Amino acid sequence: MLFVDDHEDTRFLVITWLNTLGYEVIATHSVSEGIRLARSGDFDLYLLDSRLADGDGKELCEKIREIDERTPIVFYAGDIYERVMADSDCKTQGFVMKPEIEELPQIIGHALNTVHFNPSTA
Repeated sequence: MLFVDDHEDTRFLVITWLNTLGYEVIATHSVSEGIRLARSGDFDLYLLDSRLADGDGKELCEKIREIDERTPIVFYAGDIYERVMADSDCKTQGFVMKPEIEELPQIIGHALNTVHFNPSTA
């Protein structure tokens, strides 16, 4: 999965947590790097923060959707407004409110199962 968050401590914590659960995570800190990696990689899921150093998660989500319409996108962000914005246009599959890291595996698992096993996405 690709995880984009501009806070180094958050990236470290989330990567460590998800690695212990068996997920392979590549992380970066910016919209521009997220777009570059999305274009060059083959990810099962995108995990995005909404506030990034060079833009916002909604912008990144829209760019990813131009590149990849099917891969699930989950937001891991800090407030309800960001949730509404993420859900509105980007066709996301989940949202986890920071700092509720314990909810990430369930939401990620659900997003992956919904996309990979839904006949309408095949």
